[in-house]
Amino acid sequence: MWRDDQRELTAFLLHSRPFQENTQLVELLTDEGKIAAVVYVSDSKKSNKKALLQPFTPLLVTIRGQNQLKKMSKVESAGKSYILSAEHLYSGFYLNELLVRLLPENVPCIDLYQTYSDALARLNDKQPIEVLLRQFERALLQELGFSIDFSVVYQDNAQIYRYVIDEGLVPALSLDKGYSREHLIAIEQGQLTQPEVLQTYKRLMREVFAPLLGGKPLQSRKLFIKAKT
Repeated sequence: MWRDDQRELTAFLLHSRPFQENTQLVELLTDEGKIAAVVYVSDSKKSNKKALLQPFTPLLVTIRGQNQLKKMSKVESAGKSYILSAEHLYSGFYLNELLVRLLPENVPCIDLYQTYSDALARLNDKQPIEVLLRQFERALLQELGFSIDFSVVYQDNAQIYRYVIDEGLVPALSLDKGYSREHLIAIEQGQLTQPEVLQTYKRLMREVFAPLLGGKPLQSRKLFIKAKT
């Protein structure tokens, strides 16, 4: 809950767009949740707001207002920007798009904020993308209350499982579009060195996120596809 009319928060810009004359509507991930705010952006050379309001830049912002759409009156740098390129840049956009579309506003999510900050640092260091993305997706699901229950894999003797909305993992009769028990156990235990396990993990998470995203395609995923063609 917002206890005061004015708050100073650490934040990352997730998305921005023109709103009214000399203003932008921004969505921020802050240390106290995701918020939407209007910010005045002057064309004056004395103002550095426009330069600071970039993705992947740690910010210190002042937010005013108790209603759904707040006002941002101050923007300062809170650290060096993360410099991302190529697929690591697209991965950063992917994280932002997931948060914009799925994370509710004004709900504290301190652990997820730290996970996001750590993910940007790892992308900046050009660490392996697939493991990083899956770990962030898992953290986001837990924040949304949709964590995957792997217990059935240990309790049942089936070798193949499929994912069913509102039920989770259930035994399957065919490998077609299913997930092997061996790979699911590796995922649950964090053993993600084998490419085949990572591919299974990617398919599983895409299937889990599909209903949450409502069937609307992710723009950041199109960037990945375009870069590989």
